[in-house]
Amino acid sequence: MTVVNTIGTDLRVWISQTFAHWRGDLTGGLTAAVVALPLALAFAVASGVDPKAGLYTAIVAGTIAAVFGGSPVQITGPTGAMAVILVGIVAKYGIEKVWIAGVMAGIIQVALGVAKLGRLVKFIPYPVTAGFTNGIAVIIFCGQLNNFLGLKLPRSEHFLPGLWQTVTQLEGLNWAAIALATITIVSKLLWARMTTSIPASLVGLVLATAIATFLHLNVPTIGSIPQSLPMLQSIPHWNDFGLIRELINPALALAALGSIESLLSAVVADGMTVSEKHDSDRELIGQGLANIVVPFFGGIPATGAIARTAVNVRAGGKTRLSGVIHGVAIAIIVLTLAPLAAQVPLAALAGILMVTSVRMIEWEAIGLLMRATYSDFAVMMLTWMVTIFFDLVLAVEVGLIAAGALFIKRMSELNLGKIPETEAFPPGIPLELSKQISVYRVDGPVFFGAAERFVTFLRDEPDVKYLVLRLRYVPNMDTTGLVALQDIYQDLQRHDCRLLLSGLQPEVQKLLERTGLMDKIGRENCFETTDAAIYSLNPTFGTSLTPKLL
Repeated sequence: MTVVNTIGTDLRVWISQTFAHWRGDLTGGLTAAVVALPLALAFAVASGVDPKAGLYTAIVAGTIAAVFGGSPVQITGPTGAMAVILVGIVAKYGIEKVWIAGVMAGIIQVALGVAKLGRLVKFIPYPVTAGFTNGIAVIIFCGQLNNFLGLKLPRSEHFLPGLWQTVTQLEGLNWAAIALATITIVSKLLWARMTTSIPASLVGLVLATAIATFLHLNVPTIGSIPQSLPMLQSIPHWNDFGLIRELINPALALAALGSIESLLSAVVADGMTVSEKHDSDRELIGQGLANIVVPFFGGIPATGAIARTAVNVRAGGKTRLSGVIHGVAIAIIVLTLAPLAAQVPLAALAGILMVTSVRMIEWEAIGLLMRATYSDFAVMMLTWMVTIFFDLVLAVEVGLIAAGALFIKRMSELNLGKIPETEAFPPGIPLELSKQISVYRVDGPVFFGAAERFVTFLRDEPDVKYLVLRLRYVPNMDTTGLVALQDIYQDLQRHDCRLLLSGLQPEVQKLLERTGLMDKIGRENCFETTDAAIYSLNPTFGTSLTPKLL
């Protein structure tokens, strides 16, 4: 009942805010729809289902998740990570069983949201998320080699057998398909440098389709797409309990990945805007409802899409209306342009996905982990390898076990607390200045288990203009703690609040210097003592009273 009341209240708030933001939402929704169109087709093909299923998923799941989800700017639809799991399920069970597994996954997500377990995803260590994201990128890239080379091979349930099948069938290369895929890749890369007003994916798709049609090239195409809206359908054998037991593992995998990716996307959206932050539990409920409903319209399980959500925010989207407009716009495109979409070469979609997969690899995270701690880098590599050679769910499990072992090894707990004004401020600080300063003490190693607390405590200090973190009793810091400190710095920058550090220990200082975070924060904001940091904020004290910087 509490969840229902919350959704009802939020719907009333949404209606009142809609008219204030409708122009930005219109621009954001339309732009996200144009970007989503080729990706919906591509990820459906990558999942081993009809292209129309991707479009129907974007329409139905995108609209439902926008209304009932916990992020006001989230765009939901088919994604590469979900395609990696779906292609194996489709190859093993068939599309009808995928629909049943999708409904089961949605029910699990709703249950997780009602149980208020959405926040648990924030405790997944950074090396684990980076590892399986990079693994997904490799699988997507290699999975598109068939379409890139113009080979008509059956889909494999597992990554390595499918890759070996492709390598052993190279004598059947379709050079026309390779040329179209190359043209798509080049146009996608070059067009983005010239303008971002028209999505590069759409330009590459249209160009490759025009060339193939004009020259009558013999290349595999998407095929016919119904020029109609998704219609309600029945799901066969949904009440077969034996089948439900058979599909419980695929459903758990879809629910786990869908929840993780959607909540990570919502976190990214929070970092791009200073407006309303997302509700993790409600986001799971919204995504779950979308996955429960979309199979009855011929769609596939969906998640929040990071790239499309970012496009929506950058284009001006501010409320849930932008997600609804995104779904409606794709529906209009299906009604008017479906016959043209049938001529799209599969090689063009392969080119789009290959570029997307390369960009999915978190190159910055790899460099950061290599420069930070070898143990965190090892966790990322382990998760990466298990993702590629086994599956995503096992990769997350193995990564969490490895990260947990590191957690036990460090065997310490972060103590974080605000220092009272009577203890924090040296003599002579004006009252007006003291109201704008908060001093926090951090004791113990800053590691992944404490990163969530390290990031979120600032929400209780909306009026602070200067935040002093006393780190004298922080002997070391891992990569996730480093990213948490960087998130604090970026949040403060957006709110015109200055971050000052005092008492940095040598190991922590070296880590900040190696990773470049020291240069971002500024050495002028790092002090030997807390008193020095506070004195520096009032120029009337003079240089004689201000101790030296680090």
